[in-house]
Order: sequence, then structure tokens, then C-alpha cells
Amino acid sequence: MSTQGEIVELTRTAEALPATDGSSQVWLDRYTHSVMQTFGTPQRVLVRGEGPYVWDADGKKYLDLLGGIATNSLGHAHPLLVAAVTAQLTTLGHVSNFFASAPQVALAERLLQVAAAPQGSSVFFANSGTEANEAAFKMARRTGRTKIVSTYGAFHGRTMGALALTAKEAYRAPFEPLPGGVEFVPYGDLGALGRAVDGATAAVFLEPLQGENGVVPAPDGYLAGAREVTADHGALLVLDEVQTGVGRTGEWFAHQNPRHDGVVPDVMTLAKGLGGGIPVGAVVAFGPANSALLGAGQHGSTFGGNPVASAAGLAVLHAIERDGLLENVRTVGAHLRAGVESLGHPLVEGVRGEGLLLGIALTAPVGPQVVQAALAAGFIVNAARPDTVRLAPPLVLTAAQADTFVAALPEILTSADRGVAP
Repeated sequence: MSTQGEIVELTRTAEALPATDGSSQVWLDRYTHSVMQTFGTPQRVLVRGEGPYVWDADGKKYLDLLGGIATNSLGHAHPLLVAAVTAQLTTLGHVSNFFASAPQVALAERLLQVAAAPQGSSVFFANSGTEANEAAFKMARRTGRTKIVSTYGAFHGRTMGALALTAKEAYRAPFEPLPGGVEFVPYGDLGALGRAVDGATAAVFLEPLQGENGVVPAPDGYLAGAREVTADHGALLVLDEVQTGVGRTGEWFAHQNPRHDGVVPDVMTLAKGLGGGIPVGAVVAFGPANSALLGAGQHGSTFGGNPVASAAGLAVLHAIERDGLLENVRTVGAHLRAGVESLGHPLVEGVRGEGLLLGIALTAPVGPQVVQAALAAGFIVNAARPDTVRLAPPLVLTAAQADTFVAALPEILTSADRGVAP
């Protein structure tokens, strides 16, 4: 039974949070006058979520097929995640990195377990994928070499170091000069990679599947070939699994798909789905030599590995295992792909991707129009490229829920092609 003090405290908590009433337009006006316009005008103002659904300030319901860009792995307001974070906050919310906490240690151990990392491996915790890749960049510099090889179409983050690894000119140009020594090669071209990597190469950064480039999977044999090339020259193989990791493709990590021939990286970076919506990133160093690349005092993070974020990560990993979500991702992902491809719509060229990270390839550059038409119809999707619509829904999505999107897609596509809302 709640005490009077607890009731008063709950009342004060409610007073500290913003009321969610008011129309979307009212909130958008307030947004314009208070938030930096880094992301442009928001598409909607969302106020509530449950499972794979969200509601906007005007009360409209949407099936969230983007999942916070592959982040809300358990959907919205998942009971286990809510309980884990709440319970942790009632005991220990934050400690500095002068101290350890039980959730931090337990999450590191669990990540090493599901990554099948060898003895002597270790984890560094950050708050985002960008930060994880920034740490991996620093690990590469600690080899004593400075040359880095990345790929065209790659996206590794927006900080200066992570941006240096990212090939998109529109992101890079406003902030140049960026940290140097990065060379880009075509993604999926093992010959080009082999020619670029030499004895001066510190590391190769690769995504098992390029999400921001339109959901482009690595060809069969590519990651295994990259592993061989880097090993031959003593360079690190860094796999960026920020978007593809933690069950997104139907394996714990995308590089564990059997078609990648059991490749084991030197370093793996994670974030997004690991926290289920709570900010957490991680760097997994495979083996003692790679674990030793960042010594005491050579890197840090105020909030990285804090007890609340670590509790969230543990809850996500537990729910994925307990509820059989890896199998659900494989099954529902295949069902969703087959459903879209079976439509035979003239605007659909095909579907790329793995698990629940899918890209609907279009025959015309109408991706942005598809996004708007889908919103009008009650679905949240994203145009990773003008000719590609990206789907990255919560891992809890059911086949029946996916079917509602497939059923609505023909009219969405037709409306997008005409430039009108359905």
C-alpha cells in the first residue's frame, strides 16, 4: 500500500512532466521556437506508444515499422523493460566510472556470451553508435598505424572521428577537414578491398548490411574475405553492428549468419536496439590483444555503462531469448518480404535485407512520397534513399500486424506515385 509520502512524490513527478494534451500543430509551433532545426520539421508529434504502435498528439494511431530507426527492439512500453529500468532507478541510478555496478558487469558478461567472444575479450560501454565507433577509431590508432579503410555508402556516425569513416559527401563537406588517413572502397568488392589493405592499414570498418545506404547486405563471402585480408596484413577487422545487431537480422549479430562462414571480428560496435530505446552503446573487443588496445585513462564516458542503461540492455537480451524473438524476426521478416514481393506492384522492384531490416527497392525515386502516404495511412516507414523504403520494426512485430501494412501498401504506392495522400 502506498504511503502518503509516496503519493505526494508521484504527484510531484506528474507535475514535473509536460502535459501531453494540445494539438500536433501547437507542439510543432513550440518545437520551432525552442529546438534547434537540426532535423527539420518533425513529421508528427508522438505522445504514447504500446507494442509496435504509437499515437500522435491528435490521437491518430500508427503501426511503427521504423522502430526509432532499428532501436525500439521490444516495441514501446514493454513491461519487462519498464520494470527493469524502474527497479534499477529505485536502487542505483548513476555512478561515476571510478566505480563499477552489478548491471554493468552482468551486461558485459552477457554480451561476450552471445557474441561467442573468446577468453580475454572485453566490453567498453558508451551511449550511442557514434560513440562506439569513435572508440573503435581510437583503438585502431593504438595499433601504431594510421590508415583506415572504409566503404562507399557506409554510415558510422556524426562525430568528427565517426564522420571521417562515413562516405556521404553531404554529411562530410560542412565539417572538413576531418581526421585523415581514411580511404574508401566500393562496398562488397573484395578485390578492391584487397588492393586497399596493406601493411600500413590499422583497420577496416565494415557494416554486415548497409542500412543507411538503402539496406544493402554484404555479398556471400565478403566478410570472410575481409577477415582473411585483414589477418594477412595484421589489420583490425571492425564490424559496425549498430543497426544490424541484437537480433535485428534474426541472429544475435548479423555477422553470425551462416553465410558469413563463421567470421570473427577483432572489434564489434553496438548501440540502437541494445537498450530498447534507452541510450546505450558498446564496443566488444575480441581476445586479449584487442582488449588491451585502450589502456587505463585512454578513453572514457561519463554515462557509458551506467546502471540504468545496463539494466535496460539486460532486459532486452533476456526478452529476446525468453520470447524466442530471433525466430520471430526470421519468420515475420520472411513473411513480410514475401507479402510485399507478391503484390507485383509496378513501383516495387524487389526487397533487400535480412530479418526485420528490409529495404523495399522502388522503380522510381518516390521514397519520400511513400513515407508521407504511409503516414497518412497510419504507418511509419523511412526513405533510406529516394528509391528505397526502409522497414526496421520492433522485433515483437507479428505476421498479422505486418499483413495490415502489406494490404495497405498498393494504395500507398499508387498515392505516392500520384503525389496525393491515400
